[in-house]
Amino acid sequence: MNVLFIVFAAIMLLGPLIAIHEFGHYWVARRLGVKVLVYSIGFGPKLIKWTSKKTGIQYQLAALPLGGYVKMLDEREGNVSAEDLPYAFNRQAPWKRIAIVAAGPLINLLFAVILFWILLLPAQEQLNTRVGKIIPNTPAATMQMQAGDKIVAIDGNQTETWEKLHFALINRVGETGAIQVQADRAGELKQFNLPISHFLKDQSQSPLDTLGFLPYRPEIPAIANRLTDDGAAIRQGMQAGDKIVAIDGVPMKDWFDVVEVVQKSPEKLLNIEVLRQGQLVQLAIMPQGKRDKAGNLKGMLGVEAKQGKITIPADYQQIIQYNPAEAMLKAFEKTGQLSAMIFNSMVKMVRGLIGLDNLSGPITIAKVAGQSAEMGWQTFIGFMALMSVSLGILNLLPIPMLDGGHLVYYIIEAIRGKPVSEHVQIVGLKIGMVLLGSMMLLAIFNDFMRL
Repeated sequence: MNVLFIVFAAIMLLGPLIAIHEFGHYWVARRLGVKVLVYSIGFGPKLIKWTSKKTGIQYQLAALPLGGYVKMLDEREGNVSAEDLPYAFNRQAPWKRIAIVAAGPLINLLFAVILFWILLLPAQEQLNTRVGKIIPNTPAATMQMQAGDKIVAIDGNQTETWEKLHFALINRVGETGAIQVQADRAGELKQFNLPISHFLKDQSQSPLDTLGFLPYRPEIPAIANRLTDDGAAIRQGMQAGDKIVAIDGVPMKDWFDVVEVVQKSPEKLLNIEVLRQGQLVQLAIMPQGKRDKAGNLKGMLGVEAKQGKITIPADYQQIIQYNPAEAMLKAFEKTGQLSAMIFNSMVKMVRGLIGLDNLSGPITIAKVAGQSAEMGWQTFIGFMALMSVSLGILNLLPIPMLDGGHLVYYIIEAIRGKPVSEHVQIVGLKIGMVLLGSMMLLAIFNDFMRL
């Protein structure tokens, strides 16, 4: 993927999110009579600036698009003339300051709702939650779940789609106990309690792989259609047209079986049996180890299969169609689910139930932005909505320097009737700087480890 394309995609992703966040502060401040001095997208050297002759507000675009700010008139940041004192931020009632500070994160959440609403309006043809495969020696296999079972609820939460099912499972990340799965088997409701232990703590596997049930997948013959010039397969004797029939003595039913084994075997020598022009040929191939976008090492053969026309049985399909009002309700519901999931994950990370290596920084965000842009506008809009929710929730955390930290101070002031002492605010600022700096350094470190 072109580096310039990744940078452009990251700017197209983060730029609107930062702009809409700062616009929330800006719009509410002006409506409540606070004088705004600067509205900036980005930090550092100014690239473009313009001053309104009517309001005197300076609008600017700065070089570092990793944030922004709205500068308001404030006695703590400089001298304020007597006639301007009523318009200073620090002179406003606590409820006004609370409204101004909260407006940024809340407008990010509202923006996510709008983006999800746009995505939910078109009719969507997708797989229903009927199980296509049970993985041997997994909780699902042990509890005797079967292919064809249609999952209707996880822990009592209805799961009309695989997306909702994933949300329900991710809420259990890091936990030990059992996940309750309700499934419809030929009209009869079945209950399965799947045991978990520190569920997905390292997140090296997907929730479905860990539990052992997978969606329907069409059968693709395990035939090597094309081999990449620098791949392990072509260097170690595989040819186009070879049909992979077994790996280390285990029969391969289709291409998905091959992918599953190979990805779990980076830098491991595999004995691969292929059918070539009616003759069985034994090959010893070591898959190359490559890291995916999450930083997990996976095996790669350098082989592509021929898919041909894929047909999905009718009992595994469903069409989701919402009218505008239903789509809006679903958009609010999805934003709420994501908000709860992100907050829950942060709490579990602090408690040690989720590894800190799952924290991502700007490099990973830029890479995923580029990948989602390549996959089409819908994927990109979906990722932008997810990032908007993340930005909103992160800023509401009660950490000094963030909007949530300021909200705590103003709420305390509203209750006590007097502001939090300047000494406490300075100490809080230092603590906030250390926390945010540590989180950013850890996130960037994780980014480089994934590279």
